[in-house]
Amino acid sequence: MQAPVLMVVGTASSVGKSTLVTALCRLAYRRGLRVAPFKAQNMSNNAAVTADGKEIARSTAVQAAAAGIAPTVAMNPILIKPEGQRRSQIIVEGRPWQSLTATDFWQRKAQLWSVVTRNLDHLRATYDLVIAEGAGSPVELNLKPGDIVNMRVARYAQAQTILVGDIDRGGIFAQLLGTLMLLEPEERQLITGCIVNRFRGDPSLFADGVTILEERSGLPVLGVIPWLDDLGLPEEDAVALEQTPVAPARGLIIAVIRLPTIANFDDFDPLAREPGVVVRYIDHPSELTGAAAVILPGVKHTLAARHWLHERGFDNALREFTGAIVGICGGYQLLGERISDPLAVEGSGGEAAGLGLLPIETIFTTAKQTTQTIACAQVPWAGNEPLQGYEIHMGQSYRRGEAPAFLRIIQRGNTPTSADDGCISSDGRVWGCYLHGIFANDTFRRGWLRRLGWQPPTTPVARADPFDRLADHVAAALGPAVLDRLMRR
Repeated sequence: MQAPVLMVVGTASSVGKSTLVTALCRLAYRRGLRVAPFKAQNMSNNAAVTADGKEIARSTAVQAAAAGIAPTVAMNPILIKPEGQRRSQIIVEGRPWQSLTATDFWQRKAQLWSVVTRNLDHLRATYDLVIAEGAGSPVELNLKPGDIVNMRVARYAQAQTILVGDIDRGGIFAQLLGTLMLLEPEERQLITGCIVNRFRGDPSLFADGVTILEERSGLPVLGVIPWLDDLGLPEEDAVALEQTPVAPARGLIIAVIRLPTIANFDDFDPLAREPGVVVRYIDHPSELTGAAAVILPGVKHTLAARHWLHERGFDNALREFTGAIVGICGGYQLLGERISDPLAVEGSGGEAAGLGLLPIETIFTTAKQTTQTIACAQVPWAGNEPLQGYEIHMGQSYRRGEAPAFLRIIQRGNTPTSADDGCISSDGRVWGCYLHGIFANDTFRRGWLRRLGWQPPTTPVARADPFDRLADHVAAALGPAVLDRLMRR
C-alpha cells in the first residue's frame, strides 16, 4: 500500500514552504512516523551530497535531517543549478544531465515527468508519510503547462494540499484568494486549508482576517504562524541574502563576498552563530573596512565570478587587505594564479588570471567530484580531530612549487584514501580548500576564530535544537487537531 502524501504549495517563492515542510517532517518524526520529504524539482546552488555521492538541494537534506533519516536523490530527483548567462546545469537523480538555457530546458522538461513519478512512488513504498513541497506559485499560468513540481504532483498523488501565504510581504488576501481562484476545480478540491505565515505581533489580532479568508475561500485557515527569528537553519537559495540587512559593526566581523551565482553559502552559518561574530555579505570593496577576515565562497561559474571581482575593484582591495583571506571551493579557485576552462565546462569557457594570492592553477574537466569527505587539517591551530564535510566541484587545482597543502583527505565516501587538498600561504594568512562544511567542525572553527582575535564566552551559550524549536513553534500555531488530520496514516 502506498503512503499518503501531504503537499505544501505557496503563493510565491520564499513564503516559507521549505521551513514549514521541515517543521512538519520533525513533527511527524516525533509522532513515530517514518516520514520523508520530497521536492520534484528545485532551483538552487545550495546543494548537499548524499552518502552515495549524489547531489540534491540543501533544503531537502535539511528536511531529511528533521525527519531523522539520511537524504537520498529520490527526495529531490531534479536540481537546477543556475550558472549565469541564462544557463543552468540540470542535475537528474543526483548526476549532471545537461547544461541548458531556459528555453532548451522547457522543451526537454516533459522527459523528466517519469523521473518525478518513479522517485515519488519509491518514497511512498518505503515510508509511512511523504511530505512534498511545491516550487514558486502553482498558478503561474504561462508555466503551468510544463508543471512537474506543483499541482501535477498533488494530482498524481491525490495529496492533501496546504496553501501557504506570507503576510509579512503584504497582500495576504490577494495571495491566498487569488491563487485559489486560478486553480482548476480538480486542483482546488485537493486544498485542505490555508496557512498564514510570518505574522508579526499577536496572531489574535488577525481573527477578523481569518474569518474573511474562510468565508471567501470556503476553506479553513489551519493556522496563523508567528514570525520566528534566528532559526539557525540554512536558507534555500541566495534570494535570502538579498533580503538580509547589513549587520552592525560590532564584534569580530567576517566579510563574505556575495559573488554572482554564489553557492553553498550556508557554509558560514556556524560562524554567524558564534557569540561576538558578525558575518557580513558584501558587494563592494569599501565594505571590507573593519573586517578581520574575508571569505570567497563557492560559486557556480568561477570565470564569471573572476570577471565580476575585477570589475568591482576587488583585485587591489584583496591584495592590500591585511586580515585573513579564505576561499572555499570556487572561492579557492579564484585565489590562485590561473583558471582555465578549455572544454567550456562552465558556459563559454576560456581562461583568466586568478587573484594570485595562492600558488595554484585550476583546470576544469567534465568530471565532477561529489563526495562526503573526511579530512585532517595540516595546521596546528585546527586541532587533531578529523574534519567532516563534502565536495562538489568540477575543476581540479594543482599546487605549484613547494606550496604546502591545507588538508589531507583521508576518506571519500566509504573509501579510505590519502590525498592533498587546498593550499595555505607561508604566513598562514591566506588559505583555501574544496571542503564544504569545514566551519561546521567546532574545534577547527573556533581555532581559526581565535587566530583572528575572537574570545569565546566564558559560559557556553546553550542553544535549543533548531528542528525541535521550529516544530514546537508550528505545532503551537496549528494545534493538535489540525496536525492529527494532516498526519493521518
